[in-house]
Amino acid sequence: MKNFYPMLVLLGSLMLTGCATAIATAGSGLAGNLNTAILNQDDPQLVRDGAPAYLLMLDSFVEGAPENVAALSAAAELYSAYGVVFVDDPIRAKKLTNRGRKYGQRALCAARKEACDIWSLNYGEFTEQLNAIDKKQVEALYTFGLSWIAYIQAHSDDWSALAKLPQAKATLLRVQELSPPYKQADIEHFLAVLDTIRPPALGGDFDAGLAHFERAMSLSGGYNLSIMVDFAKYYARTLYDRELHDQLLNEVLAADPVHTGYTLFNTLAQDEAKDLLASADDYF
Repeated sequence: MKNFYPMLVLLGSLMLTGCATAIATAGSGLAGNLNTAILNQDDPQLVRDGAPAYLLMLDSFVEGAPENVAALSAAAELYSAYGVVFVDDPIRAKKLTNRGRKYGQRALCAARKEACDIWSLNYGEFTEQLNAIDKKQVEALYTFGLSWIAYIQAHSDDWSALAKLPQAKATLLRVQELSPPYKQADIEHFLAVLDTIRPPALGGDFDAGLAHFERAMSLSGGYNLSIMVDFAKYYARTLYDRELHDQLLNEVLAADPVHTGYTLFNTLAQDEAKDLLASADDYF
């Protein structure tokens, strides 16, 4: 299965917002400024080096409030994102995303006790439990789904982890069903990648994936460059559409990556676009 790392670049942007929420809830006025500084940073290496201190800070908040959904969600999202975006060692990435997954499970469990064992259920039982979750738990459910996707990404050599992809997709669809306006562009982006990480012969749904990518780009207003990178990587490459592939990536490289809330991850997206274009002659 192809690596779906860039999707978690977006997760990184989402988790930082969650971190700010949790730390602000705990009483620190510094959180909002720290969050903004990270998202607007154009040096990913600086963030790579500094984020572990943020991880430890969130661990301390969870220790002090083990049933706090906001704190658990923030920890789940940051551990998940850091593990797949900034960690090159696969063993360490597995460890960090496993911790993120556990925090995500705990967040959903704290929000809805009946969902505490949902991770271990088979697909039929899982969807039955999923349908019982209501709008009050939508934020915890969203975090749960994203931490799950990160875990699968880092454990892509484990078929038992990959077998859970349908549950991860069903989770995002349930979030979308419960609250259509909630994280619209982000969910469309994730669903687009989930529909196109496998070729059509192996179950990929490229018609649905195309519709999701187009909606994601429209809803994001063009500010999130990682959507176009994923569109090129998963859709255009798999269908061997060189014209679309190069068009999307050249648009990414021509764009100004500096935009409030997106600079860090747009910078990463442009690096990915350069790599994809450099390898295009060998691929097509």
